[in-house]
Amino acid sequence: MIIAISGATGFVGSHLKAAFEVRRWTVVPLGRDAFRSPDLLRRKLTGADVVIHLAGAPIAARWTEDYKKEIRASRVATTHMLVSALGALESRPKLFISTSAVGIYPANVPCDESTSPLAGDFLGLVAQDWEREASRTRELNVRTVIFRFGVVLGTDGGALQKMLIPFRLGLGGIIGDGKQTFSWVHINDLVSAFLFVIEHEALGGVFNLTSPNPTTNAGLTKALGAALHRPAFVPVPTFVLRLQLGEGADVLLKGQHVLPRRLLETGFKFRYPRIEEALMDLVGSS
Repeated sequence: MIIAISGATGFVGSHLKAAFEVRRWTVVPLGRDAFRSPDLLRRKLTGADVVIHLAGAPIAARWTEDYKKEIRASRVATTHMLVSALGALESRPKLFISTSAVGIYPANVPCDESTSPLAGDFLGLVAQDWEREASRTRELNVRTVIFRFGVVLGTDGGALQKMLIPFRLGLGGIIGDGKQTFSWVHINDLVSAFLFVIEHEALGGVFNLTSPNPTTNAGLTKALGAALHRPAFVPVPTFVLRLQLGEGADVLLKGQHVLPRRLLETGFKFRYPRIEEALMDLVGSS
């Protein structure tokens, strides 16, 4: 099998690439250069059985007006280019997997794939436009899956990697009041979900890629402190985050309570359904 991946060198992409190569599947990285030319992008996609789109600028940053444009363009514009390139192929892939995020949902209320209305803030609207572009592949008769990611937990990238140093120093603590919901997924469960939808050809549409047991920021803090055998009582005040990140602090101060109803209905089994066992697996021996 030949799989083309944008964002192949990132945290999630590197884990997917390793899992595919174990199966002796060929991975074709779609780097930034590939998106500078429609013809080059089309050539890169030629012969691919599966196309996976992971690219997107980090959102845990200070949101200047220019950076908000980058957040949008790195998701919406790149997806538009990719789908247009797929449409120009004589022989199209069997499957297109695009990513999205749980920020598409309103904050701190239980949500699954049937939830409506969706969030109307900046990230919610970006995610809706992002998914709208990805869904154009259905007009091309390409099976399409959109994964709405929770916070992906792994020690070699993402949010957890950034949290480990302060927590190991005994400087970890809740963010804000700690009550915001934290929807997350272990990196190994994420990889398994990708393999699951690749191998089950009847599956399509939107899937929440989150553990079936969301926690809170306080629950995450407690579980990580326990896994590392470190105290975790140094809170990060809301005003400090606002000073550092401005509007971007919303990513850490708001939370989405998201449930993976459709994945569970298909029979997918999470190996790490609870935050305590996920963190013990990831950092418990460190």
